[in-house]
Amino acid sequence: MDLRQLITNQTHVSLKLANHVASTEARPTNSVFSPLSLHVILGLIAAGSSGSTRDEILSVLGSNSIDDLNKLFSETVPLVFADGSTSGGPKLSFTNGVWVDQSLPFKPGFKRVVEDLYKAVSSQVDFLNNADEVASEVNSWAEKQTSGLIKDLLPPGSVNYMTRLIFANALYFKGEWNQKFDPMKTKKDAFHLLDGTSLKVPYMTSYEDQFIRTCDGFKVLRLPYKQGEDKRQFSMYFLLPVEKDGLLALYEKVASNPGFLNEHLPYEEVEVGDFRLPLFKISFGFEASQVLNALGINQAFSGGGLTEMVDSPEAEDLRVSSIFHKSFIEVNEEGTEAAAASVSKMVLLCSRPEVDFVADHPFMYLIREDTTGVVLFVGHVVNPIENQENSSRTCPNVPCTCISSMFCCLPLST
Repeated sequence: MDLRQLITNQTHVSLKLANHVASTEARPTNSVFSPLSLHVILGLIAAGSSGSTRDEILSVLGSNSIDDLNKLFSETVPLVFADGSTSGGPKLSFTNGVWVDQSLPFKPGFKRVVEDLYKAVSSQVDFLNNADEVASEVNSWAEKQTSGLIKDLLPPGSVNYMTRLIFANALYFKGEWNQKFDPMKTKKDAFHLLDGTSLKVPYMTSYEDQFIRTCDGFKVLRLPYKQGEDKRQFSMYFLLPVEKDGLLALYEKVASNPGFLNEHLPYEEVEVGDFRLPLFKISFGFEASQVLNALGINQAFSGGGLTEMVDSPEAEDLRVSSIFHKSFIEVNEEGTEAAAASVSKMVLLCSRPEVDFVADHPFMYLIREDTTGVVLFVGHVVNPIENQENSSRTCPNVPCTCISSMFCCLPLST
């Protein structure tokens, strides 16, 4: 399977995951998570599994083989996640870590996958006698890799003497808008909640032309990030349902088929009329096993099949106990204005009717690298000022900071 098809499949899996995360919430709340981060963890588990356990994971991830998964990450990670800040683009980092009990040597094949393909740093530790210290080490690693924004990734008691392996992934993104928003124009207005009430929230606005596309039942806004000399182009997309309570129906629609997202993205700038986008800051965390069970991954959690990781009889008894995920995002006005513009395109669009884009009710969003189509983050906003006091620390002068960290531990079955 070629790389572009693998990325298309990965994007489809990402949107299905996002749909399940949204639909399983008893009361929808603001969310942000990195399906790619989860994809990496599942890829490592698949590489260390066999039989029907492996088949379940491959089926959910839309891959025909472990070779497809390995190709996706070995070719995508260096292409998409190289730090672009030195050439004027976004700041990125993508790191993997593995902690394995000192009594369990890796199988040579799995060791090659971990170290050569996923570029994970592996450490031998003593879970039997020092489980709390290992948990603290993993938490410190995640905090360091995410510039201090993800703290306490592992809940208390999640690591104990029965734990044998931990896989962790950390993804960091910081970008500046191509066209900055003027903070002096930010004003409060009504935002309509899912329960029918409304509240006042700050909106940023602009009178510049924007990439907007009107689709059946929803609109899509693209805000490009500053590119500099970087050949990649990162963008944030806002998908706004027409109906004020249309968020879940929009998720269903976007996750309906692998090509849906690409078929509905805006590629031309249009003149805007009323244009308002709320500022927001979100911290979100969840345990992913329920979502993965619903998608069809069950045997990895129940035991058996994780036989290709370690060279020990204990491999027969390994199971996935938990997969924890934490993410953070902040969106505000800051950015850098683009240094060039296409006059012919602006003239061409002058005769078109103005398009409004007013995100005054729940919407979904995603961050994507456009030349490859890789989706880094997905989430939704149901209340732009919900739990602001409990969110992670604010990064000054950061228009969009996205942090993801994923944890998976595999203890012996009891």
